[in-house]
Amino acid sequence: MSYTIPGGQPQGKPIFVTSKLREAMVAELTAINDYTFHIANSKMKEVNKVWRMIMLDEKKHYGMFLTLLRKYDPAQYQAYVYFHNTKEEVTEPVQHYTPDYDNQLIMNLIRKDLKGELEAAVLYDEYAEKITYPDVKQVFASISRDEKYHVEHLTKLLLRYDSDPYNGLQ
Repeated sequence: MSYTIPGGQPQGKPIFVTSKLREAMVAELTAINDYTFHIANSKMKEVNKVWRMIMLDEKKHYGMFLTLLRKYDPAQYQAYVYFHNTKEEVTEPVQHYTPDYDNQLIMNLIRKDLKGELEAAVLYDEYAEKITYPDVKQVFASISRDEKYHVEHLTKLLLRYDSDPYNGLQ
């Protein structure tokens, strides 16, 4: 069973603070996967540069949420300690990917990314308001600010490449 709705976004119904953190991690992983896919399937260097910058932020956000989860969920911390102390050897290289540039509509991908950033900001603002743990509240508020910057950065790209007007946006 998947906790996410079609398209990978979380359902937005957890009760426990640890579940809210996990939900946020799902949102960040969805964003990381989407940006990675978009970069792999685009030849537009300027767009790829923006996507990569945002993707690196999303990876940072994932790490921030996981750090808090380990702090507030003893079982998660125990699993971290176990795997941190377990040596695993990677024996095969990462699978190669052949991009399919012909089937990509970059403007649709940018709008899809904007949708995801807006959904994340809605979710994180709500949690920053409701959660009583000061450090968790601060992380949600901080990451929500980042998501709002991502909206503006992606909107700038959209306005640059989309020939249609957006009610006079600049």
